[in-house]
Amino acid sequence: MVQFRSKIALVVVFALFAASPALSATLRISHNLGYGGRESLDPISPTRFFEANQMIYDQLVRAGPDGQPNPALAIAWSSSPDLAEWTFKLRSGVRFSNGEPFTAQDAAYSLQRILSPKLASPVRSVLGIMDSIEARDDMTLSVKLKQADADFPIVLTDYRVRIVSSKAAGGDLDAVNDSGIGTGPFKVSKLDQRGTTVLAANPDYWDGKPGVAEVDIMAIADQDARNQALLAGQIDITEVTPGEIGLFSSNAKFIVQRVPAGLWNPIVMRTDTSPFNDVRVRKALRMLADRQSLLSLVVGEGNGAVACDAPVWPGDPYYNSSLSCPADPEGAKKLLGEAGYPRGLTVDLYTSAAQPIMVPLAEAYQAQAAKAGVKVNVRVVPVDGYWSTTWMTPNRPFVVGNWAQRPAAQVLNEVFRSGAKWNETAWNCPDFDALLDEARRSGTIDERKALYAKAQAILAEEGGAFIPFFRNEIRVYSSSLDHIDNVPSMMLRWHKITKK
Repeated sequence: MVQFRSKIALVVVFALFAASPALSATLRISHNLGYGGRESLDPISPTRFFEANQMIYDQLVRAGPDGQPNPALAIAWSSSPDLAEWTFKLRSGVRFSNGEPFTAQDAAYSLQRILSPKLASPVRSVLGIMDSIEARDDMTLSVKLKQADADFPIVLTDYRVRIVSSKAAGGDLDAVNDSGIGTGPFKVSKLDQRGTTVLAANPDYWDGKPGVAEVDIMAIADQDARNQALLAGQIDITEVTPGEIGLFSSNAKFIVQRVPAGLWNPIVMRTDTSPFNDVRVRKALRMLADRQSLLSLVVGEGNGAVACDAPVWPGDPYYNSSLSCPADPEGAKKLLGEAGYPRGLTVDLYTSAAQPIMVPLAEAYQAQAAKAGVKVNVRVVPVDGYWSTTWMTPNRPFVVGNWAQRPAAQVLNEVFRSGAKWNETAWNCPDFDALLDEARRSGTIDERKALYAKAQAILAEEGGAFIPFFRNEIRVYSSSLDHIDNVPSMMLRWHKITKK
């Protein structure tokens, strides 16, 4: 009997030890099923599984709190005098989740895949300037560009530019690499995009052992359902709208975190489709809006800043602060008359709850447009598959989009350059493209700022995106969590988070 009790005691001690936060706690988050279950573990896929990929893969260079490039798998970098060749010194001693060592061959392979026409990655529109990529030795990577780019390291901070194992797909540059084998703080234990995907901690992570043993990523398409899941303790963290803060602010079980950010939700007009192929119509649909009112109604005072149809936010060094966009409904009516719509215009605006404010924005814009003689029929479609069945489809030329904060050099190329994969407005302007190319070649920040300012001015006058405001990120999380930095979700250091 004594021997039996001793064994019980040992089991109890082991159980108590295993219950410590660092070994057994599970962080539970959600994703909105925006790609309808087609979310891919290939980080450069158009349907990338963002929530999982940011935890299982590392970047060569990551954005710091100020948006500037910081070391990650690359510890240092330098350029040739003409800014057309960049050399990266890589971190030694790093291993993939399958135990294989990380080398420059893996880094070269990961960047080379971005250029594959077969894979057709959206990030190719930004990094298509790469000409040749070479592993000089195991810890040195060389990238030669087709043209100079002073901001190349900043572009590499893109959330999709992550390092995958070159052996996982046999080194085939045209093959989908969705193995999930990365050097990140977590590794895939179970993949279930429509249910719960489970990630296990990588105890040998080069940047420190994760603070939780497991991350569960649950598919919850509806925003109200995500809020209820947080209230019920089924998930630990989610993004909310300003109007939903009251559900949590007086409850000691939750912490509300407001994060300064350049998030933006455009009302997208396809410039290749009637009536939006007429610049007068596009301009009128922007002019009729009272942006400050939209900001106050949709996200609330203090939760964002007015924008003038350019995607570069006030915190970016290339932000054009001279743009002005006052409401002018009478001027909008006049332009519509000149465009052949003297009695107004009727349009269908498609949106969904894929992001919490997308429906409120459409409805607030609908009310303002009516005052200028424009009837906007708001069509709310299911979240499930919104980004693959509604957004960027030719038969849906007027939709609400959703973008995270991006550096100017990235967003202007990725979303507005002619032919870019994610050019949602089908914008095609050679003069605009030429400004972007010239900015890349410019050696001083003042020169680049002037050129990017001109590009933003063109978008504000002629482009197909109505961008009324930049919004801050508002997240709510359980008070059982700690070490959640006050940075946008794309910059969160998930392995630092602990749970009581």
